[in-house]
Amino acid sequence: MSENSSAVIEKIRNRARELNSEIIGIRRDIHRHPELSFQEFRTTALVREYLLRQGLKIEHDFLETGVVAVLEGGGQEKSGGNMVALRADIDALPLQEENSHDFCSAEKGKMHACGHDMHTAILLGTAAVLAEIRDFLPGDVLFVFQPAEERAPGGARPLLEAGLFDHYKPSAIFALHCLPHLRAGKIALREGSLMAAADELYITVHGEGGHASAPHKAADPVLAAAHIITSLQHLVSRVASPYEPAVVSISSINGGNATNIIPGKVVMSGTLRTMNEELRALMHKRLRKNIEHIGKGMGVEAELDIVNGYPVLVNHPATTRALHQALVAYLGEDNVEECEPSMTAEDFSYYLQHCPGTFIQLGTGREEPEKGDTLHSPFFNPDESSIITGMGIMSYAAWSWLESAKCR
Repeated sequence: MSENSSAVIEKIRNRARELNSEIIGIRRDIHRHPELSFQEFRTTALVREYLLRQGLKIEHDFLETGVVAVLEGGGQEKSGGNMVALRADIDALPLQEENSHDFCSAEKGKMHACGHDMHTAILLGTAAVLAEIRDFLPGDVLFVFQPAEERAPGGARPLLEAGLFDHYKPSAIFALHCLPHLRAGKIALREGSLMAAADELYITVHGEGGHASAPHKAADPVLAAAHIITSLQHLVSRVASPYEPAVVSISSINGGNATNIIPGKVVMSGTLRTMNEELRALMHKRLRKNIEHIGKGMGVEAELDIVNGYPVLVNHPATTRALHQALVAYLGEDNVEECEPSMTAEDFSYYLQHCPGTFIQLGTGREEPEKGDTLHSPFFNPDESSIITGMGIMSYAAWSWLESAKCR
């Protein structure tokens, strides 16, 4: 590690310690007032006000909610035009909190159960840390506080379509996400495919209803639906390679309302998760073919509507290797792990289709895990000691990337 790196690490650590209680307070304020996707007006105002106090420039309102701001570096060896982007998501989930701490959600049926309050507060703290050392920054930092990660089609794609990366040209983008199964103080990285593409499946089976005592005089959509569900599971084991993760889950089925009536229609919905865009396209074709053919074979009509979700999240290998090296320097080798791929989905994947970058998993778990402390749980309760870790790694990730640009 260079003398310059050691000095910057010490400055980042000191400033993060100074800010820690303030940023925890901001996180708790955001947690008390969760807002759903594209409704994050209070959070947007809070973020905007804080960034302006740190001296950042807020130049564009790309969407109605969310904030995009720039911190201009002032280093003497500033790399001409170089920029790194940091992103946090700001929306909450439609979920009733069941924790008992003194900063529980004050909004009925709304909760920050995926850690976006943590992400937002950490990135605000990162802005304050980097503003303090801006004279050491050999480039600019783009801060993206993005709305609507939780609601497809998400906030990332509209931001990009509105011209985010046309106006700004970052050479890399980084983000982090709470990981409750990893102890606070640690982080995890992975090159390549990290999170799945997630598509919504809507299946409608049209039959011919009749008396349940005479099924031979009807065209039974319930029986056809049962065969369709079984068939779809075969696709995972007989179409997808055993080396390629794939999930098909039918999570709802509705049809009929009496014991003695065969209904005329059954409606089902579910999800397809894949870690490979080629397999994703193949599964779309085979899903349609299987559903239609089973319907015809059973004398009913079966149709499938697929709503494309977020694409596969692929961490750029070279960028992730460089980031891994930097964060080992900041946290120590024992605190930087390799994470397993996940079948959850994230719209950070859209940014990575346009710009090299890495999605970091931030450990937020306790020494003694709490029951129900998982993402999207009404009991989700991240260890706030991870906030200082988050501020530190995001700050050092930005500085080290800009610093290394002078050698690229």
